[in-house]
Amino acid sequence: MLGAIADDFTGATDLAIMLRRNGYRVAVAIEEHDPGASARTGLDALVIALKTRTAPAGDAVASSRGALDRLRSWGAEQIYVKYCSTFDSTDEGNIGPVLDMVSEELGAERVVVAPALPANGRTVYHGHLFVGGDLLEHSSMRHHPLTPMTRSRVADLLRPQTRYAVAEIHHETVRQGPQAVRAAIAAAPARYVVVDTIDDEDLRVLGAAVAGSTLVSGGSGLACGLPSPGTTADTWSPGQGASRVVLCGSASATTRRQIAAAARTQPVRRIDPATAVRDPEKEIDAITQWVQAQPAGTAPVVYAAGEQADLVHEVDGRPVAPAVEHVLARAARRLVGQAGITRLLIAGGETSGAIVRALGIGLLRIGPEIATGVCWSSADTAGGETVALALKSGNFGPDHLFTSAWDRLA
Repeated sequence: MLGAIADDFTGATDLAIMLRRNGYRVAVAIEEHDPGASARTGLDALVIALKTRTAPAGDAVASSRGALDRLRSWGAEQIYVKYCSTFDSTDEGNIGPVLDMVSEELGAERVVVAPALPANGRTVYHGHLFVGGDLLEHSSMRHHPLTPMTRSRVADLLRPQTRYAVAEIHHETVRQGPQAVRAAIAAAPARYVVVDTIDDEDLRVLGAAVAGSTLVSGGSGLACGLPSPGTTADTWSPGQGASRVVLCGSASATTRRQIAAAARTQPVRRIDPATAVRDPEKEIDAITQWVQAQPAGTAPVVYAAGEQADLVHEVDGRPVAPAVEHVLARAARRLVGQAGITRLLIAGGETSGAIVRALGIGLLRIGPEIATGVCWSSADTAGGETVALALKSGNFGPDHLFTSAWDRLA
């Protein structure tokens, strides 16, 4: 079995999508949840979703160590450390420390570093990470509020975080095929090896080259290149019910476009940041009542920021982002438990983590892909409800996602 450690919940489902697309029977376990031997039986891969992307390095290492121990005890033979395709991490970030710990525990002397996801425009060429046609440092990620990406060379992003050397394998070698890449990795004078990948064929070459490696690392794209286990596809059901809601904590440009597109046909409501900070219970009540009041058959959208001018970082000297997460998480719990909402599309990694925790979900059963990096999953809540969830990274999905996603549940 392949065991994966993902640094946020949307990243975990993103990776699970790619594995499922490649023929793996896969599920996502939330944090410390043990799905049990019967649930693990028959899986080709199990992804553990952590909420460590922006956590202090010590906390991230401790959480990842626990996840590694669980995966090994459950029989994982290959470990996949999954991080964001835009390598969201500053010099004080935790990708390097987590990789150091896992590689030391597994005795891995060479580890590929492959953040690329060409299907979403994330590519690596001569060691530089691109978002579409722009270098990472010239993309919108330069202005990320938590992890501003001001450099583009992956090795330069990783070196300040690790005590080990970082090397590169360029595209000229990748085009020579798996054997050449395998030889170059083995000969690299470094523990970590950043490998160029500009399209899906490069991912297949790299996947074949590292098929026997004890440890691999990257975004979700690398999973597309790993050899398929050749097992029979799993069955999936979204459960009963049709009531739905979209909850957006993400303020990314992509999510804002999706909100604007949905607003043409669906009811939308912005979270009041001042009330979220000063009187969260009042805002939670207002949101749940508003959602319940919307016409049947609609997909109400509750969002934090629909345009740049909506961005508010502090109220009364207190941060708005965690207050919004709290409000959305508690609102989700009420909407599921009291209003009978059974289908939720959630935008934003931090928001997804907060809502999944609030619902008391331990295992996500991976369903159909909606868009690159976004899928439906089903889960049982702590209250006994079965819900369908789509956890969307802020930067993923087409503009029409909030209205078209429901078609895959029909």
